Amino acid sequence: MNSMSVVENQIIETWRINNRVNLFTIENIPDEALKATLSTRGGRDIARQFAHMHNTRVWRLETFIKKSKITLVKFENDESPVKKRLLTAFQKSGTAMELFLLYCIHNGGHVSNFKRGVVPLLGYLISHEAHHRGNILLTMKQCGFKLPDTLKWGIWEWNKR
Repeated sequence: MNSMSVVENQIIETWRINNRVNLFTIENIPDEALKATLSTRGGRDIARQFAHMHNTRVWRLETFIKKSKITLVKFENDESPVKKRLLTAFQKSGTAMELFLLYCIHNGGHVSNFKRGVVPLLGYLISHEAHHRGNILLTMKQCGFKLPDTLKWGIWEWNKR
């Protein structure tokens, strides 16, 4: 029997859905679109936006992963990782974030360096990642890449993710 409450399970499942949507998005973006950017001044291409999302997780998890002896890759600011590296990084940081959320839940909802607690942190993380997913899809479209229907509609099929 699971010792977590219904709400605790929903918090973890909400994070898992978000992470699965990220993985699904990465999997369904054509490799050639990963280099697409709207920036004329050296801003992030699509691969670097995903790398930034992952690095933000790593930054949030920094103290926790040291204590837990979890190893996560951190991408360089100018690095445009290939799809396989992005998928591996998101899988690992997604699992690490899940463990961190569980730790915070069992610590009365308290989060070090985030005074509002575990649920607002979850909201922050998902908002940040959804913002970048939107930018990524818009960048693809405006750079002339047709969004695959699988991707366009699949990100909303949460019961399948």
